[in-house]
Amino acid sequence: MIASAELIAVVVFAPLIGAMVAAPLRGRAAITAAAATSAVTALATVVLIVAIARTGPLALDLGGWNPIPADAGPDPVPLGIRLRVDEFSAVMLGLTALIGVAATWYASGMDKVRGHDGYWPLWLGLWAALNGVYVSGDLFNLYVCLELMGLCAVGMVALGGRRAHGPALTYLYVAVVGSLLYLLAVALIYAQTESLDIAFAATRLESGPVAAVALGLVATGMAFKTALFPLHSWLPTAHSAAPSAVSPVLSALVVKASIYILMRLWFELFPTAPEIPLQLVLGCLGSAAVVWGAIMAFQQTHLKRVVAYSTVAQVGYFFLVFALLEPGSATAAAAWTGAIVLLLSHGIAKAAMFFAAGNLAAGYGSDRTAGMVGAVTRMPLSVGAFAVAGVSIAGLPPTFGFIGKWQLLQAAFGTGQWWWAIVLILGGLLTFGYTALAVGATFNRDDAAEIPEPRPVPKRMQIIAMSLAALSVILGVTAYPLLEFVARATPGGGG
Repeated sequence: MIASAELIAVVVFAPLIGAMVAAPLRGRAAITAAAATSAVTALATVVLIVAIARTGPLALDLGGWNPIPADAGPDPVPLGIRLRVDEFSAVMLGLTALIGVAATWYASGMDKVRGHDGYWPLWLGLWAALNGVYVSGDLFNLYVCLELMGLCAVGMVALGGRRAHGPALTYLYVAVVGSLLYLLAVALIYAQTESLDIAFAATRLESGPVAAVALGLVATGMAFKTALFPLHSWLPTAHSAAPSAVSPVLSALVVKASIYILMRLWFELFPTAPEIPLQLVLGCLGSAAVVWGAIMAFQQTHLKRVVAYSTVAQVGYFFLVFALLEPGSATAAAAWTGAIVLLLSHGIAKAAMFFAAGNLAAGYGSDRTAGMVGAVTRMPLSVGAFAVAGVSIAGLPPTFGFIGKWQLLQAAFGTGQWWWAIVLILGGLLTFGYTALAVGATFNRDDAAEIPEPRPVPKRMQIIAMSLAALSVILGVTAYPLLEFVARATPGGGG
C-alpha cells in the first residue's frame, strides 16, 4: 500500500507517465489514456489532501537522500531533493485536480475545442509540471517545472492553428524571460547560501543587497509569467487564439502557479529580505491592473477577449496580498486566507467563464458578442454559467469570490491601509459591469431580424461550465472549513 508521503510523487509522475503513453495515440485511444490518467491523478490528489488535513504537512526525500544528511558534520550542505506538501500547496493541488478533470472531460467533447490530438500529451505534461511546482522544496526543481509548464502551455496555444503561431511565439519569449530572471535569482541565492533547498536556504540567507536583488528578480520574472500590468499584452492574444479547451487551463491554472511561487518564496525564503518598498510597488501595479484590465474588457467585441482582459484585471488582486500581509500581525490570517480563496475562486469561476465562452463560440461559429443574440434562450446553461461565474469574479455575495474579497477588505482596514479597499470595491463594480454587458448581448431583441439557431454542442460541455459556476456559489456558503485549513499555513503564525 502506498504511504501518504509517497502520493506526493504519484501526483507528479502519474500525469507525466500518462503524457508519454498518450503521445503516440490518436482518437479514442488518446482520450481513454488521458481520462484514465486524469482519474488516477485526481484520486491520488484527494487522498493526499485528506492526509494533510489529518496529519499536517508531509515530505518525501527522493531516492531516500535526506537534504541535510545526519553525518554531514557541523555545517551540512543539502544534497538530496525533498518534495513537500502543506496546506497551501494542498489546496493548489486540489484546484489543479478539479480543473484538470473538467478540462479532460470538456476536451473529449469535440475535436474542434482541443485543436489536435497533440493536446493530450501537452495537457498531461502541463498537469505534471503544475503539480511539480506545488510540491517542490528545491529552487532548481521549481525552475525545471517552470520550464516544462511554459513549454507545454506554449505548445497548447499553438494548437489553435496558423493564427495562433504568432501569439504562441510571443508567449514563448515571455515565458523564457521570466524563467531566466528566476534562474538568475536562484544563482544569487545559491552563491550566498550554498543550498538549493528552500527551507535550508532560508536559514542562511541574510537580509541585504543580494537578497533584495534576488527577490526583485523573482518578482519581475513571475510578473512576466502572470501578465501583471504593464507586462500583460501577451495574455489576451494568447488566450483568444488558443483552442477553447486550452484557455481555461491557462487562466485558471498556469497563471496561479507563478503567483504560488512568488508567494511561497516571498514569505518563506525572504521574510526579512526586502529593503526597498517592493510590496508597495506590487500593490500599485496590482491596483493599476484591476482598473486597466476592466476598462479594456469593456471595449472588447469578442467573448474570449473579454474574459482574457478580465484575467488581467483579476491578477492585480493577487498582488495586493504583498502589501496587506504583515507576518505576525493580527490581520495576517485574513490577508493570507483572502489571497488563497481568491486564487481558488478565480480559478474555478474563470474556468467556467472560458468553458462557457467556448461553448457559445462552438455553437455560433464565432465568439463575437454581436452574433450571439438569443443565446440566453438557445444555450441557457452556457449563458447562465458565464453570468454566475462573472458574479463570483466580481466578488458579490453569496459567492466564493465574495469570501476572498471580504477577507482582504478586513486586512486592508485592519492594517490601516484603507486605500486598497477602494481598489477591491471598484474592481468588483467594474467586473459586474462588463459581465452584465457581455451577458446582455445574448438576450433576445425585438429589433433583431432573425434569431440565429446555434449548432449542437455536446451536453457534457455545457454541464461542465455550469457545474463549475455552481461550485463557485456552493463554496461561498460552505467556506469556513477551508478558511480554517489554509489559515494553518499563515506566514509568521498570524493566524
